[in-house]
Amino acid sequence: MEHIDALTDWSRAQFALTALYHWVFVPLTLGLTFIVAIMETIYVKTGDEWWKKTTQFWMGLLAINFAIGLATGIIMEFEFGTNWSNYSWIVGDIFGAPLAIEGIMAFFMESTFFAVMFFGWNRVSKKFHLLSTWLVAIGSNLSALWILVANGWMQHPVGMTFNPDTARNEMADFWAVLFNPNAYSKFLHTISSGYVLASLFVIGISSWYLLKRRDIKFAKRSIVVAASFGLLTSLFMLTTGDDSAHRVALNQPMKLAAMEGLYKGEDRASIVAFGVLTPDKKPGDEKETFLFSFEIPYALSFLGYHKVDAFVPGVDDLLFGNEKLGIMSVAQKIERGKEAVTALKRYKEAKKANDMPAAEAARKVFEANSEYMGYGYLKKPEEAVPNVPMTFYAFHTMVGLGTLFIALFFMILYAAMTNTLEKRRWLLWGGVISIPLGYLAQELGWITAEVGRQPWAIQDMLPVGMATSNMASSNVMITFWLFAILFTALLIAEVKIMTKQISMGPEGGHHV
Repeated sequence: MEHIDALTDWSRAQFALTALYHWVFVPLTLGLTFIVAIMETIYVKTGDEWWKKTTQFWMGLLAINFAIGLATGIIMEFEFGTNWSNYSWIVGDIFGAPLAIEGIMAFFMESTFFAVMFFGWNRVSKKFHLLSTWLVAIGSNLSALWILVANGWMQHPVGMTFNPDTARNEMADFWAVLFNPNAYSKFLHTISSGYVLASLFVIGISSWYLLKRRDIKFAKRSIVVAASFGLLTSLFMLTTGDDSAHRVALNQPMKLAAMEGLYKGEDRASIVAFGVLTPDKKPGDEKETFLFSFEIPYALSFLGYHKVDAFVPGVDDLLFGNEKLGIMSVAQKIERGKEAVTALKRYKEAKKANDMPAAEAARKVFEANSEYMGYGYLKKPEEAVPNVPMTFYAFHTMVGLGTLFIALFFMILYAAMTNTLEKRRWLLWGGVISIPLGYLAQELGWITAEVGRQPWAIQDMLPVGMATSNMASSNVMITFWLFAILFTALLIAEVKIMTKQISMGPEGGHHV
C-alpha cells in the first residue's frame, strides 16, 4: 500500500511539474499569434514599413516561445502512456479521440503555416503571408480546443458507456463529448486568459522600452494594440469565468466549496472577496472557517446557480451528507461503490465459468451501483475533499490579479490615447511588473482547476490512485528530477534568448 501511495504521489508530482512548465509557454502562443496577426493586418492595409518591423519583432519572440513549448507538450502526452497506463486503458477510447484530432488537424495546420509565416517574408505575396499568420493563430487555438475538450471531459464525463466485459469506458456519443458544456466554457476561459497574458507581455516589454527612452514609436504602437486587445479580451474573460463557475457548481460542487472555503452550506451564500482561512480547520469541526473575511452577500448563490436565494452545499454537506436536501454522504457512496466493484468481479468470474444466471444477477447489482464505482476505491471518506487552502488561495489570488489587469489595461490605454504615458513612469513600471503577475495568474488558474477536482483523475469515476501505471515509484522519482532539470534549462534558455532579442530591439540594436 505504501508503494502505491508513493507511486501515486510521484506520478501526480511529475505530471503537475510537466503541466505547470508547459503552461508557461502555451498561453503566450495563444494570444501573441493573434496580436501579431492584427499588427500584420495593419501593415498590409497601410503599407507602413514600421508596422512590418513591429510585426517581425513580436513574431520573432513568438517563434522562440513556440519552439521551446513543443518539448513540454510532447512529454506530457507521452506521460499518459508511461505513468498513467491504467487511465489510458480505461478511458483511452474517449480521451484519445480529441487528442488525435488535435494532432492530425489543428497542429498540422498550425505547424505548416508557421513555416510560411516565419520564413515567407518577401517569398510569398503580402496577402498570402497574412493569411498564413491568421491560420497559425486559428490553428494554435484549435489545438487548445481539442486538448481542453479532453480535459473538460475529465472534469465532467459524458457521452460514454462502461463495458463490464472489458472494464473500459467506450465512447457512445462523440458530439456529446465535443459539445460538453464544461469543455467549451473551459476552452473559452482558457484562451481568453491566454490573450490577456500575451497583452501583458507586449505591454510590459514596450513599457520597458519607454522607461529606457528608446524605440519610442515602436513601443507606443505596440502598447495601443496590446492594451486594446487586452481590455476587450479581459472583459470577455469575465463572462467566461462566470460560466465556468456555473459549470463547476453544477458538476463539481466539492471543487466550488473548496474554491470558496465553504464548509457549511448556505442559502443566499456570499462570495469571499478576501479572507484568511483558519489554518487547522477540518471538515465537521466547529471552528470558524476564517480568521477574518470580507464578503459580498448573495454573490456565490448567483454565480453558482444564477439565483440569489439558491442553496450552495459546503464541504460538510457533501462529505457527511444532507438528508433534507437529498445529498448522499461520501461514506454511503463508498459503500455502494464497493458493491459495484464486488459485483463486477463476480460478473467476470461467472462469465468465465459460463454461469450465465449468476453473471446476469451480478450485472444487475453492478448496474444499480455503477454510478458510484469510483468511490469504491477510496480508502476513507475524507479523501474526497481536495486541499481546501491551496484551492481557495489559488482561486482568489487569480481573480484578484484578473481584476487588477482590467484596471491596468484601461489606465494604460487611456494614457496612450491622451499621449501622457511617458510621463506616468509608475504606470510603465506597473506594465513591466504585470508580466510575472500574468504568468502567476495562469499557473494559479490551473492549480484551481486540477487541485480542486482531486482525488479524481476523472470526476467521480476514477481516483488518481487507480489511474497510475504499475511501475516502481523510484523510476518516476528519477524522471521527475530529470524533467525538472530539463524544463528549467529550457525555461532559462527561452528567457536568455528572449532578453537578448528584446535588448537588441526591433531595429536590431539601432535605437530610435
